[in-house]
Amino acid sequence: MKELKVLAVVVALTLITYWGVEPYAHSEMHPHVDAPNYNYTDVDGLNGMTGNAENGATLVQSNCTACHSITTQGFPPLMDNASSAAAYGVVPPDLSTAGKLYNADFLAAYIKDPATAAKVSHKFQDGAVHPMPGYSWMKPEEIADMVAYLQSIAPKEMTNKETFTDACLRCHSIKYGDMKNGTMAAKTPNENIKAYMGKLPPDLSQYIRSRGESYLHEFINNPQKHLEGTAMPRVGLTQDAENQVVAYMEEVGDSKKAEREALGPKFLIYLVIFAIFAWLWKASKWRDVH
Repeated sequence: MKELKVLAVVVALTLITYWGVEPYAHSEMHPHVDAPNYNYTDVDGLNGMTGNAENGATLVQSNCTACHSITTQGFPPLMDNASSAAAYGVVPPDLSTAGKLYNADFLAAYIKDPATAAKVSHKFQDGAVHPMPGYSWMKPEEIADMVAYLQSIAPKEMTNKETFTDACLRCHSIKYGDMKNGTMAAKTPNENIKAYMGKLPPDLSQYIRSRGESYLHEFINNPQKHLEGTAMPRVGLTQDAENQVVAYMEEVGDSKKAEREALGPKFLIYLVIFAIFAWLWKASKWRDVH
């Protein structure tokens, strides 16, 4: 009976210590935030409108291709990455996959007012302006047409790597994705993105380990929740696209996760068996003493 009491005390102290080091400390360092909002109900989006892709093609090609490429539709980049970054601060995205990656309401809101939709208005004060001009002067129907066109040309399927590349690689590197050839380096040169963002965006190779899946989803969906005042924009990804981004980060930074988790139950079974043998050994040695 005495041993059981000692065991109970040890277990209680261990649990209290664990709670203090892990759940409590984590909650203090990373306070609870609202769950990701993949409907983007806070933006001035499509407001229920459905656009005409044919009309949108004309609008996008006449208003967007001066800065953006749409390679799948025969509109290649007008400048190389270094020249684009020098001109705009960051390499403008190719719009070929925008209709799949980004929520439709967010796309509409971004076309109207990029800084507000991306929640980076605080960056553009005292005369500073977002590199992409807003098109709030357009009729709502025209913006809906542009979104419809971008959705119509978007691919039906994308790999996790393709999604990460189009959604994140303009600013962030993930060098462990291709250490040998260096193809997963950020498209915007370091000096340009540092000047544009205020600091060099981190390499994301190990962020799945250092931040965790839940934090990444919350941060990507709305960076201001965890880091108020950050220069990182809200990206506006759909839930599916964001899942693919995080999945790719896991492929690169935690490829042994499934193997490691599969080992857990086996190790616990081993501990139980070991504890049984230890108890039997103890009983046999101390039987005569008691």
